[in-house]
Amino acid sequence: MDVNNLIKMANQIGDFFESMPDRAQATKDIALHIKRFWEPRMRRAIIDSIDQKQDAAMSVIVREALTSHRTLIV
Repeated sequence: MDVNNLIKMANQIGDFFESMPDRAQATKDIALHIKRFWEPRMRRAIIDSIDQKQDAAMSVIVREALTSHRTLIV
């Protein structure tokens, strides 16, 4: 699984939700979107990229969403 492609896709999701006025709701919605539409293998791979510090290309809001709602995603 290409983690760079997953990060790119997650950043696109983050770009959409970043315009929401409520940041906490935006991060939760990012996490929920990933939970609903990504298969478990993809979700584990993107979480692993954060754990292994391979997330330099990840946007701030996506990183925040994945770390603060980690239990929701995995």
